[in-house]
Amino acid sequence: MNTSATLARPSSGNLNFVLICVFIDMLGIGLIVPVLPALVGDFVHGKEQQALWYGILSATFGLMQFLFMPMVGAASDRLGRRPILLYSMGGMCINFLTTAWAPNLACLFIGRVIGGASSASMSVASAYASDVSGPEDRAKSFGKIGAAFGFGFVCGPVLGGLLGNVSLHLPFYVAAGLSAANFVYGYFVVPESLAPGQRKPFRFSDIHPFGGLARLARRREIRGLVVVYTLVTFAQMMLQSTWVLYTTFRFHWTPRDNGIAMFCVGVASIVVQAGLLAALIRRFGEVRLALLGLASGAVTYMLYALATQGWMMYVFILCNLLAFAAGPALQGIISKTTGAGEQGELMGSLQSVGSLGVILMPLLGTALLSAASHYPPQDWRLGGPFFLCAAMQALAIVVARRYFRSHDKAQAHA
Repeated sequence: MNTSATLARPSSGNLNFVLICVFIDMLGIGLIVPVLPALVGDFVHGKEQQALWYGILSATFGLMQFLFMPMVGAASDRLGRRPILLYSMGGMCINFLTTAWAPNLACLFIGRVIGGASSASMSVASAYASDVSGPEDRAKSFGKIGAAFGFGFVCGPVLGGLLGNVSLHLPFYVAAGLSAANFVYGYFVVPESLAPGQRKPFRFSDIHPFGGLARLARRREIRGLVVVYTLVTFAQMMLQSTWVLYTTFRFHWTPRDNGIAMFCVGVASIVVQAGLLAALIRRFGEVRLALLGLASGAVTYMLYALATQGWMMYVFILCNLLAFAAGPALQGIISKTTGAGEQGELMGSLQSVGSLGVILMPLLGTALLSAASHYPPQDWRLGGPFFLCAAMQALAIVVARRYFRSHDKAQAHA
């Protein structure tokens, strides 16, 4: 383990500032989630085309994230967290306005390109949290960021669903206004967290889009954790990119219905990550908590795929509480292996994994939905994306158990 990570002290700054930034950012993104698939449907014909083009749009967003996220992560290590947060907020505002004004599918693509290139807030926020938290508190700080994310989704999708019933374009205007307010707040309030002495110069390997993945691949001591993180993230990306289309095809849900479901997801996230996470870590430890969360997620994916009534989805969401603790626990374990001056690079590299998932998983998930879109709503084949998610989550459990066992043996012989 990297001793510099273990001994690193928190830097100046206030975690509350960045939590507000994440909340406002996620509120804006949450506003558009229930309505974007329907907006795509206005420019194409039929469920099959709607699913395919929505997948391509989502993959475009992910491709831009993949290309730009390592760059902004490295830039935050060189220039500081604050200017990169401001860059992200301004870019997302332009993204929402472009989408709101889009008269055709091509303009939607332009908005997705701008949004993907500027969606840096989560990785930089995670690096900010690492700056201002001690190693023993980082999992809890990541949990608070996850709670702010979830709280944004408590308010965003419900509001987006209600606004979408008035006009499919209205949620994008509101999201643009929130992003603009977030920029103003960040400019005048958010302090810098990375001390000048901890900053590092640019290197081509830091900003190359595949550099983050290559650096993670070279980290042999955490390679198993990286595989687990990848599988879990890919499953989440498939869930997020297919949820609205799946519930629309299977249960004929409206944007309002999906907004309520995402409200439940946000409530569950807040309950676990802001209220219960510290107690769960004390009770189980980060390792056991991560394994329990992975197991809960695997079972829930199967239940989503097999659900025959829409109300079941709400029940499954609220019974899947432990899954919301798995991500912060894994991030906390990985973060402890890295020094303070490289947290932005690490979080940017991990975000590259997520961005790769946003490229691949929407294409795969929406292709499965498109192929099954002509079947009756209760046909089990419509649940194909969630069956695949369950398989990835189960594989993640196997890899995680092997990693933790081998890691414990190595420490015992050290």
